[in-house]
Amino acid sequence: MARREREPLSAQGQRPRAPTVQHDTVDPTENDAVEQLIAAVVEESQPQPATAQSDLRDAGAIVTGGATGIGRAIALELARHGCHIAFNYRDDGDGRIAAAAERTVAELRQLEVTVLCRDCDVRDADDVEAFVDAANERFGSLHILVNNAGIGRDRALWRMEDEEWRDVIDTNLTGAFNMIRAVSPAMRAQQFGKIVNVASIHGMRSEFGLSNYAASKAGMIGLTHSAAIELGPSNINVNAVAPGYIRTTRLTDGVSPEVLDRARERSVLGRLGDPQDVANVVVFLCSERARHITGAVIPVDGGHSL
Repeated sequence: MARREREPLSAQGQRPRAPTVQHDTVDPTENDAVEQLIAAVVEESQPQPATAQSDLRDAGAIVTGGATGIGRAIALELARHGCHIAFNYRDDGDGRIAAAAERTVAELRQLEVTVLCRDCDVRDADDVEAFVDAANERFGSLHILVNNAGIGRDRALWRMEDEEWRDVIDTNLTGAFNMIRAVSPAMRAQQFGKIVNVASIHGMRSEFGLSNYAASKAGMIGLTHSAAIELGPSNINVNAVAPGYIRTTRLTDGVSPEVLDRARERSVLGRLGDPQDVANVVVFLCSERARHITGAVIPVDGGHSL
């Protein structure tokens, strides 16, 4: 299957130094005139930095777990910058997530980008391969992967069931590994790619009842570092964002008001975050403005972890 070659992205160069002009005997006013002329030429030839809007246009992007919450905000923000979006979801069986996915599809299409939406289980390597192949065929090439799909099954570790441990580790960590492994051949072949993993501040500092979730997010941070080392020679940037308490339906429905109040108090900014706060950082990491950043983990937590 033929893939479209992506036009090379503009690079931000360093301003060249003016060459030294040597004269045996020159009038000082002539020296001033020469320096002004050189400065003018350098200024005019200085390339303008690429904007995120321009360097993301027509890029093919995959966002896992893009139907709701942070994933939805990331998919929409990438689309506003001109990316074509493939996102997946997993319905719990009651149809709510599938309905939310359809609403997200409608919003994305209003932004006049190509959209692919599928029910795909990131824990299943074969399912992931089929999803990535479909996205690659639809867009012609893949440039961006955002691993956002994740779940929580909070419980004290001495009461945690085997299934609760496995489901969280397999979805949050193994799912990210499956996706990175699936997109790597195409990105390596084209010598370009941007991968962003949505980790969590709880991968760096846990709280009671989060042993499975914290382990999965800490593992995702380790995966980010390893993938950055292995894929860097192919010009693929791999980074992570670590959100704190972000105001999503899952958070407000599943966390007690007391816990949310403590989270606000602990934030040095005195507030919870919004999904858009995370989306803005992800889009920056996917742009050429972040071309020399890889292996980084950026907290988006309002200072909660300080």
